[in-house]
Amino acid sequence: MISDVKPAYRPRAIDTSRIEIPASLHVLTERLAENAHDVWAQRRLSEGWTWGPQRDDDAKKHPCLVPYDQLPESEKQYDRDAAIETLKAILALGYRIEGG
Repeated sequence: MISDVKPAYRPRAIDTSRIEIPASLHVLTERLAENAHDVWAQRRLSEGWTWGPQRDDDAKKHPCLVPYDQLPESEKQYDRDAAIETLKAILALGYRIEGG
């Protein structure tokens, strides 16, 4: 008999608790956050989603299908947090980030 019970998922994120993002990377953080939003928006638009004042999954409407600079601050912060954690993970793994 095959069990439908899945084992408990235990996330194992890279420990970034001791990593500080240097001030020199704040511009990069914001650019990565904007890019994350644009990638998300491109995917949604390609799936037939359009802007709507409220999210409606059935009608494929979403209020965040706007340029990054028009997002509510809470949505921008969500993208920033993801960018910051990605940069911290890169640094925690021993990589260096050099300016272009």
